[in-house]
Amino acid sequence: MEFGFFRGLPKNLYFLDIAGQVAFLIDVILQFFIAYRDTQTYKMVSNRNLIAVRYLKSHFLFDILACMPWDNIYRQYEMMTERKVFQASGRKEEVRYLLLLRLVRVRKVLEFFSRLEKDIRVNYLFSRIIKLIAVELYCTHTAACIFYYLATTLPAVEEGYTWIGSLKLGDYSYANFREIDLWKRYTTSLYFAIVTMATVGYGEIHAVNLREMIFVMVYVSFDMVLGAYLIGNMTALIVKGSKTERYRDRMTDLLKYMNRNRLGRDIRNQIKGHLRLQYESNYTDSAILRDLPISIRAKISQTLYKSYIEKVSLFRGCSLEFINQIVTKVHEEFFLPGEVIMEQGNAVEQLYFICHGELEEIAICEDGSEETVSILKPDSSFGEVSILCNVPQPYTVRVCELCRLLRIDKQSFSNILEIYFHDGRKILNNLVEFKATDDRLKQLETDITLHIGKHEAELALRVNSATYYGDLYQLKSLIRAGADPNKKDYDGRTPLHLAASKGYEDITLFLIQEGVELNALDNFANTPLLEAIKYGHDKVASLLVKEGATLKIDDAGCFLCATVARGDIDYIKRILSNGIDPNSKDFDFRTPLHVAASHGSYIIAKLLVEAGASVLSKDRYVLYTPFSSLCYNLNKLFRYTRARLNPS
Repeated sequence: MEFGFFRGLPKNLYFLDIAGQVAFLIDVILQFFIAYRDTQTYKMVSNRNLIAVRYLKSHFLFDILACMPWDNIYRQYEMMTERKVFQASGRKEEVRYLLLLRLVRVRKVLEFFSRLEKDIRVNYLFSRIIKLIAVELYCTHTAACIFYYLATTLPAVEEGYTWIGSLKLGDYSYANFREIDLWKRYTTSLYFAIVTMATVGYGEIHAVNLREMIFVMVYVSFDMVLGAYLIGNMTALIVKGSKTERYRDRMTDLLKYMNRNRLGRDIRNQIKGHLRLQYESNYTDSAILRDLPISIRAKISQTLYKSYIEKVSLFRGCSLEFINQIVTKVHEEFFLPGEVIMEQGNAVEQLYFICHGELEEIAICEDGSEETVSILKPDSSFGEVSILCNVPQPYTVRVCELCRLLRIDKQSFSNILEIYFHDGRKILNNLVEFKATDDRLKQLETDITLHIGKHEAELALRVNSATYYGDLYQLKSLIRAGADPNKKDYDGRTPLHLAASKGYEDITLFLIQEGVELNALDNFANTPLLEAIKYGHDKVASLLVKEGATLKIDDAGCFLCATVARGDIDYIKRILSNGIDPNSKDFDFRTPLHVAASHGSYIIAKLLVEAGASVLSKDRYVLYTPFSSLCYNLNKLFRYTRARLNPS
């Protein structure tokens, strides 16, 4: 209005303008002392040097220029021109243009309305309507000032050929409009602007010269967009559903909940700050991606988060497949400075990875004092000790600056580790290595080592279980995922022991191709070949022998003698055919032929002799050969039979 209507302020408005300029000048000074919230870290910055540098780089120049008394400068310039101090052509309007610098103050009005809309103490419908009315009034007010400016910047002789100089309403003429009261001129200009904006012009006010026509066309075109904006916002108010309104409704519900449960001030501030962060950053993407197929969401997650997960030190050396599985299960979260994510001594159900920001691990002493243990930076993780070792959280984790984190829940992480257990071993080893420098966590090293051993034992049971039930597909999946096919269970049995005992030829062949140890001994000194022979699986036994397997019986004499004593002819045939020495002796130097002869087992004795057993071997007492043992036992049998037939 000052730019369009004044050529130097009237006396009755001069002091009002001075008061306004002083108020804005005080605001410029205060800007050097007001703390601000950093947009990157979201921390409050109270350092005066940083505050001053930030303000000097942003709006200081425009604010200080807006406080300059351009009306006085213009008046002085006009007076000097009239006195011909300057040999100018009479163009003095350029100085008046500097008054437009004061329009930068409009941003304070926008900030005010933005805060007003989010303030749940003020009715949302009321605040929105006030904002829309202000927008409309500001636009029409600006147009009114421009309309009047277009009329007053022509030479005095041409002012009759302007919209206001040629205006006549009833019997009233505006030919000498400069002499009319200021507010009447302003009201007339505002009326022209409003009826033009509403496109309901009555004809008595209209553009006269070319530049007025051009401005009217531009203004009407702008009004079409402005009308659509106003109507669209009013419609949104009626149907409800704007982002700000959803934020206000959610904040209202949270306040009711906090009041009902009498939550403390600290937790209240954290809840409200976190909700405000969600509103301002708009980082929640679950609703956006909810309707997309899982495969597309997985690709989006890999594009967004894979580079962060690969750099996490906990996953150093892990396979690409494992990393991809982790990436598809993570969720993105933001936390404000001062928020506590994990508390010392609590059970943890989430594992976090740091993308941006900084956190601190704090040890709470018995007297309640705090001690900073470490600073967590990007590419770090926390919560892994509690999840992997099944122990309470060792430290409290608190946010130092605005953090962007990736989160995966314990159940999903455990399910992935069950499949990629080879990577699980690397993770546990990495955990031991990275925590070795922490004196407080050294006591957990034993727990981690025991957990690794438990993990290995469970893995061996899973591999042996798949072998026992003949599930070749699962066995292949386990081994290709990193399971050790030579790992033994609690009885010292390898998968090859079980495959041989059950007669699974396909599994035995697969294990041989994987390079397993063919002659491994279990806790009972049994080899896989012996297991195949024991249960009569000749094809498996021949397959093992073909690949170089041997019986490897430590005390072959005792074993063979005991077998002969049991009289299992088929079993004896199989072990003799697989290379066991038939002349092996027990602790009394007896051979299997001694035992067969003493038991009168003709078939077994024949098998032993055909296999190369010596009929002249003597035992420890050098009295009995296999033949004498047979005669001795036959003599005893003869005397016993005679006594039964003739008792007298």
